[in-house]
Amino acid sequence: MVIAIHGGAGTILRSSMTAELQQQYEQGLDHALLAGYSILQKGGSSIDAVESAVASLEDFAMFNAGKGSVFNNAGKHEMDASIMCGKTLDAGAVSAVSNVKNPVRLARAIMQHSEHVMLFGGGAEVFAKQYNIDFEDDEYFYNEFRYNQWQEALKEDRVQMDHSDKKFGTVGAVALDKEGNLAASTSTGGMTNKKFGRVGDSPIIGAGTYANNNTCAISCTGHGELFIRSVVAYDISCLMEYKGLSLKAACDIVVYDKLVKIGGEGGLVAIDKEGNIELPFNSEGMYRASIDADGNKTIKIYKD
Repeated sequence: MVIAIHGGAGTILRSSMTAELQQQYEQGLDHALLAGYSILQKGGSSIDAVESAVASLEDFAMFNAGKGSVFNNAGKHEMDASIMCGKTLDAGAVSAVSNVKNPVRLARAIMQHSEHVMLFGGGAEVFAKQYNIDFEDDEYFYNEFRYNQWQEALKEDRVQMDHSDKKFGTVGAVALDKEGNLAASTSTGGMTNKKFGRVGDSPIIGAGTYANNNTCAISCTGHGELFIRSVVAYDISCLMEYKGLSLKAACDIVVYDKLVKIGGEGGLVAIDKEGNIELPFNSEGMYRASIDADGNKTIKIYKD
């Protein structure tokens, strides 16, 4: 049983990070990690574990997903999420939904109850209500820090990552359960001041999320456009399946070579079918945590 999670790459620069702030981020990661791992310990499925971990991260206002989602150009919250089962290759995804408390739970409902993979906007919200997915009012999602970011971005008419230190705001989880099944999930509020219904890689199966029992489970965080163009999550699986590379070798090629060549900053969390964990990133840091097959827990932000 293995689990790894992330709360976004890029991170607050060391110069801006206080001990108190770092402790809060680490507590948020720890809580989400244990939310997922406790399910695995009880013999639960990897899909349940990643859903639970990501929902916990969505409920933590300091991460850009769910409750902590950034404002778009219209002053609204448009959230994306996806989830995938490595055993069946079933997947569910949702894009540009508002007021859904936990977009990951909606993605799971789409995977289980819809003949489609991805639902969008208002239609997805109608579907959510049919399956009793929790909604919250605008006040629940309001965050003064996020609001000030949006106001700053509006003045300069720019689209930015979730704060000016270039943090790529996404959360995600990957897990391997006792049955040997892999799963992956990713969720995000996207970019501050995003326009025109912009969608990043998080809800796109193969770009931001992928799981296959034959290879690995991947959840990405970074500059979404470049992760889409590189089909990052599936590329790592392909390098393993068709070239026989190890998880580490495949991750290293994609994160430290292919992405870097096109200016793709970010990272990912990954687990292979043997339970090996990789947490590569080419940014200054990545909020990340994992528990390996021996029960060893790791929580880190920077490269040290």
